[in-house]
Amino acid sequence: MSAKVAFTIDGKTVQGEQGQTILQAAALASIYIPHLCAMKGLSPWGSCRVCTVLVNGRPQAACTTPVAEGAVVENDTAELKDLRSSLVEMLFVEGNHYCMFCEKSGNCELQAMAYRLGILAMRHPYMFPVRTLDASHPDVMVELNRCILCARCIRASQELDGKHVFDFVGRGSRRHIGVNAATGAVGTNLKVTDKAAEACPVGSIVKKRVGFAVPIGQRLYDSKPIGSAIESGRAAKG
Repeated sequence: MSAKVAFTIDGKTVQGEQGQTILQAAALASIYIPHLCAMKGLSPWGSCRVCTVLVNGRPQAACTTPVAEGAVVENDTAELKDLRSSLVEMLFVEGNHYCMFCEKSGNCELQAMAYRLGILAMRHPYMFPVRTLDASHPDVMVELNRCILCARCIRASQELDGKHVFDFVGRGSRRHIGVNAATGAVGTNLKVTDKAAEACPVGSIVKKRVGFAVPIGQRLYDSKPIGSAIESGRAAKG
């Protein structure tokens, strides 16, 4: 059995286990820390930084920072909300996100995070990059205009599916998701049942012919904000 580690998040004592990250321990304690690149079952990545918290006064990514005895973690401050808002805004302006036309609308974690943070307009200029859409696969579409480079598809393919369908290609502003076939997604061994086909938090990797099976208004984040499941668990515990 792992050793217990006691620390605080916003003044509340949390019992974690040695080897857990702050994000994992917080979730088990029904405390929601906003995040996008982190996903249950995948290795920590730390790319989006939306989960940034203050640990003993210093900014740290909650998804990669291990719990430590006596650590003082701040998760809900005006400073952190502003930081997270800016990060989410940059993810929007660095891509081409048209929520009103996207089949992931209502189920999109990026969109839901913007709603939760109260983002009404962007403070940063739009970049309008030229990106590709790969619809060659019979069951899955890869739409790079919506990609936020979270690497969830890469990790899911490698760690859960035992494949290597996706990976990063290029550097800097030219960095993007690529597939392991010169002919596009159709030439890969990607299957519609793969975890990689479900791991995308936005509308970059979507299954064909199911995009609007659940009507707008009945989707995951249409009535409840992202993180509600964790917070309702906290309320239930009293």
